[in-house]
Amino acid sequence: MVPFTTSISSNILQCMNTLFGIDVNPRRFYAYMESNKLPWAKLWPRLWGMIPAPLTNERLLLTLDDSINPKTGRKIFGCAHFFDHTAKANQCKYPWAQNVVLIGLLKRLKGRWACLPLAHRFYLPKKAIASKSESMNIPGKTPSFHKKVQQAAEMIIHVAYHFAGVPVTLVCDSWFGNDGLFKPLRKHLGASLPPTRRTKGKVAPNIN
Repeated sequence: MVPFTTSISSNILQCMNTLFGIDVNPRRFYAYMESNKLPWAKLWPRLWGMIPAPLTNERLLLTLDDSINPKTGRKIFGCAHFFDHTAKANQCKYPWAQNVVLIGLLKRLKGRWACLPLAHRFYLPKKAIASKSESMNIPGKTPSFHKKVQQAAEMIIHVAYHFAGVPVTLVCDSWFGNDGLFKPLRKHLGASLPPTRRTKGKVAPNIN
């Protein structure tokens, strides 16, 4: 949520200490950042309502993708060995990391496109859940397996309901752009979706 730094947690901590003069205990900060107890389902809609001008040409532009965040701690929630298709020759192809599915709002700010995160889900592999890995543990709950496209559909539907009546355009790559995603969207958001548009491998279905 801090636009002038990278997504690395240590940089955010440094900004809080240096720019805002907030003395934050590093151990407590990282425990907060990695917490799986935060009520995101209630927090995200509050943030959506605070966006002053979410629309572009009377339309909500959403983008969807997943990312891998390598970690070192063995007990960090959501961590497992994920295949990294972007790994270079000297990098591990199966790093110990979190796999996060994220949707964001595309907005043009000062002549450049920016992405404001709107919701996220931790992808928990079925094998890691079955093995009862400590990194899959959710206090008081039993973790369940959900496909990435299922997680993505749930987030998009939630956002679409929040901005009811607003046309939505989704920008994603061909891995997500298939009926595994489109069918649940049609079921919940309406059966009369306009045709899918493909541009250089990108899939941009208009969701009414």
